[in-house]
Amino acid sequence: MNTTNPAPLPPRERMKIARQAMPAQDPDIRNANFGEVNTGFDFQLALLEAQRCIQCKEPKCVSGCPVMVNIPRFLNFLVEGDMASAAKSLLNDNALPAVTGRVCPQENQCEARCVRGIKGMPVAVGYLERFVADWARQHPDAVVQPPPASTGKRVAVVGSGPCGLTAAGELARRGHQVTIYEALHKPGGVLVYGIPEFRLPKAIVDQEVDRLRAAGVQIECNVIIGRTYTIPELRESFDAVFIANGAGLPVFMNVPGENLKGVYSANEYLTRVNLMEAYNFPESGTPVLSGQRVAVVGGGNVAMDAVRTAKRLGAEKAMIVYRRTKEEMPARLEEVHHAEEEGVEFELLVAPTEVVGDENRWVSGLRCVRMRSGEPDASGRRRPEPVPGSEFVLECDTVIVAIGTKANPLLTATCPELNLNKWGNIEAGENGATNLPGVYAGGDIVRGAATVILAMGDGKRTAQAIHDYLQNPQPAM
Repeated sequence: MNTTNPAPLPPRERMKIARQAMPAQDPDIRNANFGEVNTGFDFQLALLEAQRCIQCKEPKCVSGCPVMVNIPRFLNFLVEGDMASAAKSLLNDNALPAVTGRVCPQENQCEARCVRGIKGMPVAVGYLERFVADWARQHPDAVVQPPPASTGKRVAVVGSGPCGLTAAGELARRGHQVTIYEALHKPGGVLVYGIPEFRLPKAIVDQEVDRLRAAGVQIECNVIIGRTYTIPELRESFDAVFIANGAGLPVFMNVPGENLKGVYSANEYLTRVNLMEAYNFPESGTPVLSGQRVAVVGGGNVAMDAVRTAKRLGAEKAMIVYRRTKEEMPARLEEVHHAEEEGVEFELLVAPTEVVGDENRWVSGLRCVRMRSGEPDASGRRRPEPVPGSEFVLECDTVIVAIGTKANPLLTATCPELNLNKWGNIEAGENGATNLPGVYAGGDIVRGAATVILAMGDGKRTAQAIHDYLQNPQPAM
């Protein structure tokens, strides 16, 4: 990689640089393969984009980042051609930058606060984060940090998703002995079972996990907390426990026919394809239905992942069925745009009322009703209302339900003294402390299903609280 660059431009000249587009596979090629869609900046593109940052005296982008990455600092190092310092700066703030550079909704966070975005396009922080993080992966010797002095304290982390991995990395940096317990056979949580290869290659997750292992984090897979061990048992063996097991119990529509053959939860569908490599069946040993007409119910990132996966598995028609408008979709704009480019069809302002089956109980269609936008609801979005007499049947042979997830009670059922809210999520204070001394929780098990970066923010913030507790143990909450 050529990192020879000219002297940094003055602010006026930086303002003239247009935002650089992310190179990507051609849509007609990528919709039939699982290779990564975005191919990444080269150094020259990254340099141009980084110079668009005008190095604000009070950078609002930092406060817009849930893990508080010092964005101007690592971008300035990049502009100076000092890639090692850029990488060290980024890794010091973010335990998983190669992940967040690919899947974080920067457009709603750091980039939404960028001053450049007031009169134009914001700096492409996510693309640059990915570029620097990938350089760090390719040059591991340049970012080696000296090991911290051991504190002799032991911390158990339940779950190896983005929240648990972030907390583990932060705690290990502070000298604590960390053991992660993961229920599945491979670490990474939603990063490996939920997000498809074409958005986040599993080799990248593996490298990020290996970097944590190299920092001293121990990971034990196939350990189900609530079965193998309980929280009280972990508390007896460790100085602190951090629960970050996510919210992986799928939510269904509760409509007739939902138990027909050919209906998947998005969790099962994506887990089969991503973690168990069903796309490579029969070599992988895990099958998945490859329908010709696939209807995915939902409008979030998980729905986009599922429908784009179905397209890659050969679906003639891969359809999103969403009860609101396109503008109200919670999915990232880039993911919606990529889906459209790849030939995904959108049935908007449409709500399912029944899954229709044939005489053999296989899915044959989705009975739906058209909707119209009513008055705003509690979320601020206009409430969808059925249009009388607008019922119709959408022909399909596979239905994938992607309308959300909730807390799995397996863990909490074996720790009844742990306070839960009415949804079954663990109650925790701002610093992650539960009502049990030395037991902390964060991520989706506390806040409900959310984004990778919000879970990471919880992990980073709670790791500091756990460190403070280990320095001077106090009662929780």
